[in-house]
Order: sequence, then structure tokens, then C-alpha cells
Amino acid sequence: MATGQLFSKTTQALFYNYKQLPIQRMLDFDFLCGIETPSVAGIINPGSEGFQKLFFGQEEIAIPVHSTIEAACASHPTADVFINFASFRSAAASSMAALKQPTIRVVAIIAEGVPEADTKQLIGYARANNKVVIGPATVGGIQAGAFKIGDTAGTIDNIIHCKLYRPGSVGFVSKSGGMSNELYNTIARVTDGIFEGIAIGGDVFPGSTLSDHVLRFNNIPQVKMVVVLGELGGRDEYSLVEALKQGKINKPVVAWVSGTCARLFKSEVQFGHAGAKSGGEMESAQAKNQALREVGAVVPTSYEALESAIKETFEKLVEEGKITPVKEVTPPQIPEDLNTAIKSGKVRAPTHIISTISDDRGEEPTYAGVPMSSIVEQGLGVGDVISLLWFKRSLPRYCTRFIEICIMLCADHGPCVSGAHNTIVTARAGKDLVSSLVSGLLTIGPRFGGAIDDAARYFKDAYDRGLTPYEFVESMKKKGIRVPGIGHRIKRGDNRDKRVELLQHFARTNFPSVKYMEYAVEVETYTLSKANNLVLNVDGAIGSLFLDLLAGSGMFTKQEIDEVVGIGYLNGLFVLARSIGLIGHTFDQKRLKQPLYRHPWEDVLYTK
Repeated sequence: MATGQLFSKTTQALFYNYKQLPIQRMLDFDFLCGIETPSVAGIINPGSEGFQKLFFGQEEIAIPVHSTIEAACASHPTADVFINFASFRSAAASSMAALKQPTIRVVAIIAEGVPEADTKQLIGYARANNKVVIGPATVGGIQAGAFKIGDTAGTIDNIIHCKLYRPGSVGFVSKSGGMSNELYNTIARVTDGIFEGIAIGGDVFPGSTLSDHVLRFNNIPQVKMVVVLGELGGRDEYSLVEALKQGKINKPVVAWVSGTCARLFKSEVQFGHAGAKSGGEMESAQAKNQALREVGAVVPTSYEALESAIKETFEKLVEEGKITPVKEVTPPQIPEDLNTAIKSGKVRAPTHIISTISDDRGEEPTYAGVPMSSIVEQGLGVGDVISLLWFKRSLPRYCTRFIEICIMLCADHGPCVSGAHNTIVTARAGKDLVSSLVSGLLTIGPRFGGAIDDAARYFKDAYDRGLTPYEFVESMKKKGIRVPGIGHRIKRGDNRDKRVELLQHFARTNFPSVKYMEYAVEVETYTLSKANNLVLNVDGAIGSLFLDLLAGSGMFTKQEIDEVVGIGYLNGLFVLARSIGLIGHTFDQKRLKQPLYRHPWEDVLYTK
């Protein structure tokens, strides 16, 4: 066991199992104490590497993340404290791995419930190798103005209230982390504050004992008096009694063992800690307090009198000239986190993203204000979800059914079209699903599947301006623009696209008006007089019918219709639909275990 100070202003730690709040509290404490180098040198997160962003005062810093204890210790040889936030299941193994590192001197184990046999092994190894274990079941420890472990002493406000940002004259050790906070406050009220405070943890077998730390305090010149808070159960306090009896401690010790109320209960009572359970008269709080009193410790008559006992002891040392009270200093202001400041109404900050289509902040997500449960309970389909997320309104059933038909009809058009071909080649190259899908989607454009918006735009403009099919087609010809939605590589006037016929039949049966579609059919009649392949294709059918859907539903203004066409909603429908087929082609190639595709050289015209 160490015989002097455990920590200093230059102490650095490795933090096992990333927890944002305790690490940030350590860094805030560093800044409060005027420490120039962050006390957390590195973080160990098994299986992951990189950096974690945190604040050091006003500055944002990146703390390295290592995947193993060995790698972290090798990268940060000056970090000699290991703060273990692992669960009780893995705390022992990770703590032993840390103790075996030559650079690690102190290990703090936060978890409760570590198996006692494992704890005994850790204690044995630590004592044999002159290392210190704090815990298990501890909040940690603190050296005022220098270093603190994790959540020790709680919030910055509490630390400032307890004057922990600068060293005092009192050494304090307790089994309880929660009661440590209370005593830090008490000691700050009646003395110049603590120099060092340790919570050894409440398990039956602590890694280090009350007397271990009191003996350390006796060797630290800055510590002028010691305060000890024990509890019923176990016999740890008797080692302190022996040390006092043998004269190993020559500084005043104020002590109290809590749990005197246990005698009021007829049966044995288990208090909060695993070790807080009296196993006989010697383990009672009364017996321990009496034993400490008999060997010279200042033991009050009750916990309520503990503050007065501490005050009297401190004032006596001041009168004797053994303590010169520390001069008070003003700590720097810790910048407040933005989220905290916003919640308290101190600041306002602009948002970075605007969303009007969904909200996941309540009990369940909503699409355009409609709860997810309502969508399911009403039996709504994909078309209804699209109407909510794309158009921000619930469209009539015939509209959402039309959307679903478009998706079904456009989901795939065989393996030979450019999108499917790209996806197949990419999948056969061994790429993942997303890469294969995207390679196919990237072919969508004016020449493949991307003409729906253009078809709707041109048909709408021509119809609204009252152009005859002849005037429309010839004006496009003069501009050198092919009419979007007209023309097919395979289909002819005597072999129409079945998909177009299905869409037209549905619309004529269900839509209140099909004026744009009928205009497109008139344009087709004219173009077929020019060439037999200039038929209305699926892009033209969907584009013109979507105009009828938007105009005929009575739910969109003219400006909104123009915006829908201009933004690219209709091409979005093709992208969504064709993604289904492209994903299918990817799975098909993976399932068939197809090899890398190489285009046959005989299918290439090589020319100079």
C-alpha cells in the first residue's frame, strides 16, 4: 500500500468503459483548479478506437479511444490511475489486467456486486505489488485542487460549495460515497476544507481499508487532521483502533461509525452497503465508536454532534499554530453546456435543421402529425405513408392506391435496362447491398426513368397554354428537345405498354378528371403519325396522371402543383419503385453466387 499522496496536479488517468458525464466532470474539475493538462489521458472502450469529443473549459478537445488496456497504457505511459466503470461482471478481469500494467499505480473500481473471491485476488495482487485499489462499490476519491475520480463530489456547484477547488488541511476517508459528499460540505463549513478525500466502498472486502488511508494521511505534511466515517458491519475500524493504540498515527482523528440505530430493530438489519450488516456485538456501531474513543480518537455522542467535534478539533489546531487556514481564492467560471443553458432559459440558440414531416420526440413517432399507431390501426398502406411524408396530408384512397400501383408497375423492368445492369455488375464484383443499389440508382436520369417530372412539366405547360398537340410537338422539335414521356425502344403503336394501359384504366375509373392524361393521349396520336415507336411510355403516363391526381383532388393549389413538379417528386416515385427491383437483382446475384462480370470482347467495336 502507498505511504503518501496518491494524486497531484499532474496526475493523469485512463478511463475504462466510456461514460460522458463523469469524464466531463473530471475535465471541468481540472479547469476549475487551473490545471493545464486534462486529467483523462485516454479512454478504453473494448473493440473500438478513435476519439471522443469533450470540453476542457471553453475549448473542445479530442481524447483518444483505445480498444485494449495494453494499447492505452503503451500510448499514455504517464497515466498511472485506472478508473474502471465496467459492470460487476467484467470489473474484476479488467481491473486485474490494469494492475498488471507496470505504468498503473492506482485502480478505482466503481461497480457494486463484484464477486468477493475476485476482489480478494485483486487485493492480494495489489498488496504484493505495492499498488492501491479503491473500491469496489466506490464513487472514488479526490485531492482538492488537484485531481478527482469520476463523479466524486458530484456537480461543479457542489465542488465549489465544498471548496474542493483548492487544498485544505483535512484528510477524510469514508466507506460511503454518498456520505462523503455530505461530509465534504460539513468539513468545508467548519474548517479550511479537505486536502484529500477517499470513499473506500461499501462492499465486505474493500480494496483498501480505512486505516490504510489514515496511515497515508499521517505521512502527508499538508494533512493536519483526519476525519473518518465508518459504519456498522465488518471489523475494518479495529485496524484503525490498533494503529492508534500503537502510536502509528500522531495527528488528531475525529471519527464516527454510523448505524447506531440498528439496535432499535428486533432482528438483524441490512443497510445500504453489502458490508453494512452487523455480525455480532463487536461489529456494532456502538462497539466500534467506544473502541475508537478509548484509543484517543475524538468520537462525538451522535452523528449530529460530528460537525461540532470537527470544528473544535480544527480550531484547537489553529490556536496551537499547527494550522494556518488556507486563504480563499476565487475559482474560474466553468462554461455552461449549451443544452443546460437552454433548458434554464439563460440563452437561446438557432436550430440547424428544420423538419415538417415527422417527429420522434413524443411517446411514438408521427408522420405529418399522424401517430404511428393510428397508421397501423387504420390499415393504411405504403401509399398513405408516402402521402403523409411527401405531401404532408392524407390523400384520398384512390390517390394513395394510384401511388401504390405506380410503385408496383415500376419496381422492375428486367435485367437488361441500364439500372439493373449496373446493379448486377456491382453485385457480382462482391460489393455490398447499398453499393449495388446506388450504382443502379445513379443511372436514373433524362434517358432512364428520370423523365416523369419533365413529362409532367411539358405536358402541363402545353395544356395550360392551350397548345394543340401539333403546336406542342413542333415547338419542341424546333428547340431540339425530345418530348419527354413519348417514345420507347421496344413498344410500338400496335404493341402498347401494358403498364400504360393499366394506369389509364385505373385513372379513367377512379379519377374525377383526366384532362392532362387525355391531352397526352392526343399528343401520342400525333407522334404516332410520325413514327410507330413514338408511343406514350410509362414516364409520360405517370407524369400526366399525377398532374390529374394533384389537380383533381382539390387538395393542392396551382403553386403547390408547380412546386411538386419542380422539386422532383415524381421522379422520386420512380426512384422508390425501382429500388425494390434493384435490391432484388442484388439478392438474386448473391444467391446465385455469380462470379465477377467481364464484358465479352466480341461485343465491343474496337476502332481507331
